[in-house]
Amino acid sequence: MPITQSAKKAIRGSLRKKVFNDQRKKAMKEIIKKIEKIAKTDKAEAMKMLSDAFQAIDKAVQKGVIKKNNAARKKSRLSRLVK
Repeated sequence: MPITQSAKKAIRGSLRKKVFNDQRKKAMKEIIKKIEKIAKTDKAEAMKMLSDAFQAIDKAVQKGVIKKNNAARKKSRLSRLVK
């Protein structure tokens, strides 16, 4: 347990940041799963949703939720799946 006041404040801040990071990661994962499901039946519809997925992935990188190479790998696999 934190003892100093600054450590307690840091814990509160990190918990707030965790909530935002979890939301961003969940949104990214949901759209990826949706595209993977739709790509099995309707490639054209999946292609339309691809830009939304790329946007969610790029936002996650921008906010530091995932790393740059992880994002590149996800985008590459999604685009390969849709084509």
